[in-house]
Amino acid sequence: MPELPEVEIIRRGLEQYVLGKTIKKVDVLFAGIVDAPEVAVFSEKLQGERIEAILRRGKFLIFKLANHDLLSHLRMEGKYEFHEQKEEMVAKHVHVIFTFTDDTQLCYKDTRKFGRMTLVEKDQACFYKGLQKLGPEPTVADFSFLIFWKQLANLKKSIKPLLLEQKLVVGLGNIYADEVLWKVQIHPRQPGNTLLQKEVSALHQAIIEILAQAIAKGGTTIRSYQNAWGKIGHFQSELKVYGRMGKPCFRCEAKIEKIQLTGRGTHYCPKCQKVYERQSRTKA
Repeated sequence: MPELPEVEIIRRGLEQYVLGKTIKKVDVLFAGIVDAPEVAVFSEKLQGERIEAILRRGKFLIFKLANHDLLSHLRMEGKYEFHEQKEEMVAKHVHVIFTFTDDTQLCYKDTRKFGRMTLVEKDQACFYKGLQKLGPEPTVADFSFLIFWKQLANLKKSIKPLLLEQKLVVGLGNIYADEVLWKVQIHPRQPGNTLLQKEVSALHQAIIEILAQAIAKGGTTIRSYQNAWGKIGHFQSELKVYGRMGKPCFRCEAKIEKIQLTGRGTHYCPKCQKVYERQSRTKA
């Protein structure tokens, strides 16, 4: 957490609160959050910058400034909080504070301190190493079924880890990967290069649909996610398999099981989602 839907909701909220504001100063309370440049330079270069746009690429937020691009990855627990008045007392787990010329503040909070920020020259975010390897956005316009089908032909790794890599398509984390695989009845361990064309087609469509539905519901709150308004998401009420270990499958009533797959807790239905022994496809 947060995954693509949550990051997109945060982006939309930040647009309402800080778009057009000018940064008066930046206080970095935990240096590990800033990847580059060094903290003193980071803070100095941000002084006087105006926020002209806030974009998203995969799970990255990109603040388009007058002279720089600021990239922010929230990782597991990162969140932004907007305050109408300057806070005299710093709340727990606040690591970066952006104070604007009107004395409003944007605070970055992160319980685990895994999130990262990087400041680069204007319009250079697209060249940042973390963005260059990302796959397409999960939309009809960007996410090609034909390319997806051809890529999977060469990949013998289990399908869930492949989806989590962000190379085939961006935005799927642990929760939504479990959800899309349950919807199309594919076992998380099924090798990518053994999937049938009809399965890949269904998976392709499910990825687009479920992530869009999650955005419409404001994201999923499992632990600490809140949007820029301080509100939780509501897609958790729509979850069909994630977090339901031992409960009956909504489709067949078999008990949902949980396994560890490449270090990630993975939920699936043992009756609906089976591993099939098949020959791998020839390279496309």
